[in-house]
Amino acid sequence: MEYTVEAVRQQAMEFVVTAGSHSVTMDYPLKPDEPGAGPRPLEMLLGSLASCAGGSMVALLRRAGQPLAGLRVTARGDRRSEHPTVFTRISLEFVVRGPVDQAVVAQAIAQSESAICPVWAMLKAGTPIASSFRVEV
Repeated sequence: MEYTVEAVRQQAMEFVVTAGSHSVTMDYPLKPDEPGAGPRPLEMLLGSLASCAGGSMVALLRRAGQPLAGLRVTARGDRRSEHPTVFTRISLEFVVRGPVDQAVVAQAIAQSESAICPVWAMLKAGTPIASSFRVEV
């Protein structure tokens, strides 16, 4: 299966990225304190990781019969200052809501990393990714 996205420059470093019928404006202002017209590409990469890992978790916890009431995934990346300014490490924090079994959550995270989430599989080859979780009932 092939995916295709198209990025069309609007102005400066602002692009509209279209995937199928969905579009998002992305920007890369050259000054770090400028907000830009949309998220930066590396922020979208973290968002892709968080949503991919989160979706994997939802599927795995449901399959395990866990009473999942909510899930929040926060991805943080440390960037090096030299070009290319890649992430040198990434952390994922999963906040699971509901009376779920913590052992099942830990197992689901391990499965998401090792076999389910393609974004995690691609990124971990070149960037260390640490994960943690907590359960809120």
